[in-house]
Amino acid sequence: RAPASQQPHTTTMASASALAGAFTTLGVSANRAAAKKTNVVAKKAFSARSAVRSVKRDLTISNVATGPQGPVTSGEEMSEEDMIMADQGGRGYTNVDPEVRRIVPDAKGRVVVKVVYVVLESQYQSALSAAVNSLNATNDKVCFEVSGYLLEELRDAKNLATMKADVENANIFIGSLIFIEELAEKIVEVVSPLRDQLDACLIFPSMPAVMRLNKLGTFSMAQLGQSKSAIASFMKKKKESGGFEEGMLKLVRTLPKVLKYLPSDKAQDARNFMNSLQYWLGGSSDNLENFLLMISKAYVPALENMDMEIAEPETVAETGIWHPMAPYMYEDLKEYLNWYDTRKDITFAKDAPVVGLVLQRSHLVTGDEGHYAGMVMELEARGAKVVPIFAGGLDFSVPVEKFFFDPITKDAYVDTVLSLTGFALVGGPARQDHPKAIDSLKKLNVPYMVTVPLSFQTTEEWTDSTLGLHPVQVALQVALPELDGGLEPIIFSGRDSKTGKSHTLEDRAAQIAGRALKWAALRKKKNVDKKLAITVFSFPPDKGNVGTAAYLNVFGSIFRVLQGLKKEGYDVGDMPDNEDDLINSVLNDKEAKFASPDLNIEHKMSVKEYEKLCLYQEDLHENWGPPPGNLNSDGQNLLVYGKKFGNVFIGVQPTFGYEGDPMRLLFSKSASPHHGFAAYYTYIEHVFGADAVLHFGTHGSLEFMPGKQVGMSGNCYPDHLIGNTPNIYYYAANNPSEATIAKRRSYANTISYLTPPAENAGLYKGLKELKELISSYQGLKDSGRGPSIVNSIITTAITCNLDKDIKEIPTDDSDAKDMDQDMRDMIVGKVYQKLMEIESRLLPCGLHVVGCPPSAEEAVATLVNIAGIDREDEEILALPQILAQSIGRDIETIYRANDEGKLEEVQLLQDITEASRAMVGGFVSKASDPSGRLAAGALGALGGMFGGASVALPWGDALKGTQFDGKVDVVAARKLFEYLRFCLEQVVKDNELGALTEALNGEYVLPGPGGDPIRNPKVLPTGKNIHALDPQAIPTSAALASAKVVVDRLIERQRVENNGVYPESIALVLWGTDNIKTYGESLAQVMLMVGVRPMPDALGRVNKLELISLEELGRPRIDVVVNCSGVFRDLFVNQMNLLDRAVKLAAEQDEPFEMNYVRKHAVEQAEELGLSIREAATRIFSNASGSYSSNVNLAVENSSWNDESQLQDMYLNRKSFAFNSDSPGSGMETKTEIFKSALSKVDVTFQNLDSSEISLTDVSHYFDSDPTKLVAGVRKDGKMPSSFIADTTTANAQVRSLSETVRLDSRTKLLNPKWYEGMLASGYEGTREIQKRLNNTLGWSATSGQVDNWVYEDANDVYMKDPEMQKRLMETNPNSFRKMVANFLEANGRGYWETSEENIERLRNLYMEVEDKIEGVEN
Repeated sequence: RAPASQQPHTTTMASASALAGAFTTLGVSANRAAAKKTNVVAKKAFSARSAVRSVKRDLTISNVATGPQGPVTSGEEMSEEDMIMADQGGRGYTNVDPEVRRIVPDAKGRVVVKVVYVVLESQYQSALSAAVNSLNATNDKVCFEVSGYLLEELRDAKNLATMKADVENANIFIGSLIFIEELAEKIVEVVSPLRDQLDACLIFPSMPAVMRLNKLGTFSMAQLGQSKSAIASFMKKKKESGGFEEGMLKLVRTLPKVLKYLPSDKAQDARNFMNSLQYWLGGSSDNLENFLLMISKAYVPALENMDMEIAEPETVAETGIWHPMAPYMYEDLKEYLNWYDTRKDITFAKDAPVVGLVLQRSHLVTGDEGHYAGMVMELEARGAKVVPIFAGGLDFSVPVEKFFFDPITKDAYVDTVLSLTGFALVGGPARQDHPKAIDSLKKLNVPYMVTVPLSFQTTEEWTDSTLGLHPVQVALQVALPELDGGLEPIIFSGRDSKTGKSHTLEDRAAQIAGRALKWAALRKKKNVDKKLAITVFSFPPDKGNVGTAAYLNVFGSIFRVLQGLKKEGYDVGDMPDNEDDLINSVLNDKEAKFASPDLNIEHKMSVKEYEKLCLYQEDLHENWGPPPGNLNSDGQNLLVYGKKFGNVFIGVQPTFGYEGDPMRLLFSKSASPHHGFAAYYTYIEHVFGADAVLHFGTHGSLEFMPGKQVGMSGNCYPDHLIGNTPNIYYYAANNPSEATIAKRRSYANTISYLTPPAENAGLYKGLKELKELISSYQGLKDSGRGPSIVNSIITTAITCNLDKDIKEIPTDDSDAKDMDQDMRDMIVGKVYQKLMEIESRLLPCGLHVVGCPPSAEEAVATLVNIAGIDREDEEILALPQILAQSIGRDIETIYRANDEGKLEEVQLLQDITEASRAMVGGFVSKASDPSGRLAAGALGALGGMFGGASVALPWGDALKGTQFDGKVDVVAARKLFEYLRFCLEQVVKDNELGALTEALNGEYVLPGPGGDPIRNPKVLPTGKNIHALDPQAIPTSAALASAKVVVDRLIERQRVENNGVYPESIALVLWGTDNIKTYGESLAQVMLMVGVRPMPDALGRVNKLELISLEELGRPRIDVVVNCSGVFRDLFVNQMNLLDRAVKLAAEQDEPFEMNYVRKHAVEQAEELGLSIREAATRIFSNASGSYSSNVNLAVENSSWNDESQLQDMYLNRKSFAFNSDSPGSGMETKTEIFKSALSKVDVTFQNLDSSEISLTDVSHYFDSDPTKLVAGVRKDGKMPSSFIADTTTANAQVRSLSETVRLDSRTKLLNPKWYEGMLASGYEGTREIQKRLNNTLGWSATSGQVDNWVYEDANDVYMKDPEMQKRLMETNPNSFRKMVANFLEANGRGYWETSEENIERLRNLYMEVEDKIEGVEN
């Protein structure tokens, strides 16, 4: 080994720090800064060995941290959290042996230079190995011994130890793109103590801590990030179009000028660093040979005086067009087409589709472009032309605008864009510019597909993985491109474990090419010839449930879609005249009587036809036996239900098929689709020949079929089923998480639709009477009539069952005369507070029809609630706060006093609420046209309201005569109403039908966030391609603050109700959509319970943890058992990692058991189950990869369960798969014993409600995930845990018991005339919605026992006792009415509802009557 050079001086210059900042945040196009470079012109023959490599790919893949971050330890010690590194036997993400990269030369008397490199991806492996082998074979003075590591491999303790030994003996250390924080810490830990003895240490763009290791003679970056360096300011800089990148390049361009003023030795070292960067970015073996020679000669003392010929780095164009058969790269589309159109090796049809490919220059210059060539050949073999463009920097919008437009017509030259980079179009992972990307793509206006290369796994590792794509890649290369409107994240290339080179995955490339060309065909084909398969759902399977979708009037919407298609020139055949005829034509077999139990059969597929067309049908035999089976079958053929109208087929998607089989529901992994399901999609693609499929509403079963979580293989069922058909999917705007599953697993272009306009629940019957009594009391309380009115209030409250919610209500026989004034006021205040809670509850009324925006009046309640939230980012105060401040109060103190039931404060809050409604109502009435619709023109006229103080107030005279009149801060209020005007405009701009037309024309559908329109009005207007969010951005600091309020209230309420004793363990559920809407509130709740704070890393990604001290916490650490929904598991793997690390961090603290219940339980479990404490602290559970839900909902919906223990077994079997941050690559592992043991210690079960649109009985997911009775079953004392629900749907967050929430839900929906009349107005589908609420109420009885008897009794009075109501239900949807009757009988039979024999007899008779009518029996 050559002796190490002496320790250099540190060059502390601002420009070095600034330069480092530039390198760290951007793969700098440093070639522009160098004066002496050979520019390779476009005409020069291109070879991989004479080009400069761009850092774009490596940088953008890397800015994600994943896996535990142990404390940095000294010496040989490893903390338990550091044991992450010991991933063995398939437990990490990658298991390639780094020894494949080791090269040991035969020295033959030459100087041996030892080099160690660590890189993010394997691209460098083959080019660097080729460079070293070439030097070792030809250079007579020096040879190189090299060992190389991929960053992910350093999770393995053995690999880390080997790397450390290599660095101890090395001359040169090279690191590039070290952007995974906890692995960056490991590298610093290993290299830092050895830095002084290394001859040179070169770190290319990486985390600041790693960049500080740089050392070339006197050139150092030791000061990096410690002062106000450029990196810090660049990281904070707001995104400006081009400003960010340009600022970086400017720094690099000015560097040569700075060097002039430095002492020559220092300038030379800085120059050497610049050159090194350029050689390294070059990536070709020629460049890397010269790089190794230059660094060795300059810094390895033994080579100091040797003569060597070292060539300068070479460069190619920043952007251009590449083709594997082309003689060179092109910088002009016309020149490329001159070559392309005169090729002799291939000919194309005149109207051949053109696919624009987006590539990374780094792959081209390193010679690792085999996967690109494979994709080009696959497309050309199918008759498509290609224009493959590349960019060296981070902004692909530049070559898109340069090369994808026709130079003459200026229209789009390409029909589809297929990005093979996997990245967002503009910017790396540290800083994307989505608006700029969207502008470019909108201009181009063609479908935009973003496929994914395997970067961190070998092909074999991906094939064997149930997770599919590596979570780091999911966060970077799937989630971020979705924000640009990217579609279809299909894996297109694999990686060889020995050479590290990329290769085409043939079946995936074929699937991508087939799908890209189907999208392109939509641009070419005439509308009259296009075939569309509209798919509706039937869930649970029953004729009364055809067309199920959240909040959507499906057939009313389809009717509007058909009308729209007809106008656009589509062949819709003999289209029905109205919605009812449309329903009947799909629902009823025209050969049979009207009341036929069968749906209309559009196609009978013989077994022979099915076996010929469905290539994967043999895979289904294991679960379902040979075809045709007994589902969607007549015993001979497979039946496709639906109806054709010209070129439009409206079909009914079959269901999972196992919902009625209790044994199958117990299986921990979901079954494959059945033959009927496969036959349906086979019919669509191969018999009907659809150009596109439109899935109608939230949601079907296709995207939830078994397969990998993300990054489908050819063996995954969603991929098989959808085939090559473009998938357009109407999805509720408030459900971005499940929409994202549909995008990733069934390749859907999701188009958002609005949920129905919300209204306040209002009051009815006894509740209305109570409000009138309270009003009388307030006027007469000081008179002699006060006590008698209070007696009436008490009696009526008890009749309305409010005594279940208000403990202070005395018994009916007490007399208010015996109470003092304060006591009477307190009782009335509590009742009033509960009434106002019910009255102001928001509920969606009726069902939405696609393309039908709400009326002005319908928008008022939504706008009042939008106005009710402070928006700090926009510096907008909430309207209740503005009104409170106008009378010298603060709204938070009013909320607290209201919650305590103080009569004056309840009245004040009611005054504020009514004033808010009046102000917004006055404002909106000016914006509506005479028909009551919101008028876009009227909104323009509203502009005049927002001028100076003299201009009329936007809310008119709404405050006249109130205590707030003339006192309101007009400036703050105007700002708020300006924002409300914007929100109102968004509601009007509905593009739901327009977006469908765009998608069917093969155009680009604008992307937009999904979520709650009240929390985030940017969800509007609907008709956007829905996306979720950057998964590493949550939880935000605002979410953490909100979470703390809820956690404090939850723990305090349980403590007060439990005689001052803290809960030791809380079981809670994490939902995907909720965490998207709230930016991670429930995620943050879990961490705060165990006393750990999530923290951002140096790049702002939330992937670090900080222990909150017991002093700061002020209470014990509470243990948790976390059940993640299957959707949360798919979307937020990195956050599951963080949660698991947080719990284990708490468990490993040496703290007293009475202050750390996590540790207390983990120690007990470790002894009980023979595990380490860390393993015993497993608390993050979900389904097996590729499976969803506990199936309890399916069992309840289909009445396919015998007793509650069967439901509990389903939950245990399907939800006991644990995530382990110590082996993040192994997916979900069965841990039933730990799961049961952890549940046996639970004192509280807990869920969150965060949106007014979805409450406990609206969907079955909530009770499906409720473990309340299960906990009682596994607890040693058999005690029922307390059950709480947090309600953050308004600014005044509440923690209620589960039974209180069920009562509130029942009063505001199932029993509320305003709600059920709204539903009945939607006919067939509205009746089904009513039945669904009743069924979900039954589900809560089954899982928690928290439904009061009176809820069923009152529901029976509303729906079953009244002959008029029976008739309405029967006429609109006889099948759903039958199911309602059955639900009541089942509730009674299972012991959840005690009632009179008279009621039961009526129900039995009703059931038989309905049955006869449905079966067509004439009386």
